[in-house]
Amino acid sequence: MTFVSGAIFYFFIFLTVYVQVFFLVTFFENRGKIVVRKGKTKLENYPEVTVIVPAWNEERTLGKTVESIFRLNYPENKVRIILIDDGSTDRTLEEMQKFSDNHRVKILTKENGGKYTALNLGLLHTETEFVGCLDSDSVADPDALPRLMSYFEKDPSVMAVAPSLVVPKPKTIIQSAQKMEYLMSVYSKKMLGLLGAIHVTPGPLTIFRTRVFDELGPYRSAHSTEDMEIAYRMQKHRYKIEHCNDAYVYTGIPRTVRKLFRQRLRWIYGFINNSIDYRDILFRKKYGNFSFFTIPAGIASIFAVCYLLVRIFYNLGEFVHSKFVEYQTVGFDLGASLGNFDPFFLSTKSFIFLEVLIIGFVAFAMMMGHRMVEGKWKLSFKIVHFLVIFSLVAPFWLLKAIWQTVIAKSPAWR
Repeated sequence: MTFVSGAIFYFFIFLTVYVQVFFLVTFFENRGKIVVRKGKTKLENYPEVTVIVPAWNEERTLGKTVESIFRLNYPENKVRIILIDDGSTDRTLEEMQKFSDNHRVKILTKENGGKYTALNLGLLHTETEFVGCLDSDSVADPDALPRLMSYFEKDPSVMAVAPSLVVPKPKTIIQSAQKMEYLMSVYSKKMLGLLGAIHVTPGPLTIFRTRVFDELGPYRSAHSTEDMEIAYRMQKHRYKIEHCNDAYVYTGIPRTVRKLFRQRLRWIYGFINNSIDYRDILFRKKYGNFSFFTIPAGIASIFAVCYLLVRIFYNLGEFVHSKFVEYQTVGFDLGASLGNFDPFFLSTKSFIFLEVLIIGFVAFAMMMGHRMVEGKWKLSFKIVHFLVIFSLVAPFWLLKAIWQTVIAKSPAWR
């Protein structure tokens, strides 16, 4: 039994290291393609773009979101804005009405039906060649849109381009941990883009050719992760998705552990169930790295973390049981108990080496993410916040996502 447990453990560790090494090799092979542009980006042509802003009870942030669209370094007459109130119960609609006199803005209202229904209503009113969504808790950098559009100009086969999501000014330790995670995601998303294996086109300002929806159909409910499902659908039809590392969108993030837990539960539940829905493309050669790398690596990482958590609790239980038996046999000896206590419950040198190696990969990914965002190397002490918070909490939302998949219970949106 010990041999089997150890074999499973090291198999998962191998997969984790393999993924990071694969990313590292991809980075070194393509480092010349990764640039951080300074100043305004100029295009030869400026196609018309529609930006859809769906909102539900976002009265506090909607104004900043819309103002950021007005500030985009893109010809004013080339950007159309559709604001959609998805049955809000606060003053969101009143905030939208403040922009009603602007000829670029169209305001639509509907009964609450979820974000994907609001986006689909926006698509029905889209008449431009390109379309994107900007979540109403996010703010676009002025140069984000032209930099995203430069990928379409350079390569006509590109069907969607995702930006880099950045946490502006974290105010809590929970947000500091997320900031480091988002920096790491900039690096990993860029590597997946280079591999043709992106699995999510995030709501904050991913730009599509409108014909993607004309040809593949509108957004779907998709387990409350419509931005992930459309990427899966595009990959299945072999539509090219890119990532623009220097197009920045500053996004709102949860302030508390509870809100973070609910958000990530929804994300992981969506990943598991979208992967199940698209299981027919797994390990199919024509779907490339998305089929052989992205989905299998994501699923393996979920089970690896869950297995490690279960093993830690199992070893902890064995430790407590052995001490209980020892106490019943010879009585309580504080010195002996502390002398034999191993805080890691895994007293192998190889485990410690692998743990340090994985942390090293994480630190490198965060430094690379920082370089892709700000053009310089930096490793912040906030990596400790990330390692502590996510090590303690992430396994539980992974386990709950698996459980809710088993019982077919969708997590709440908020």
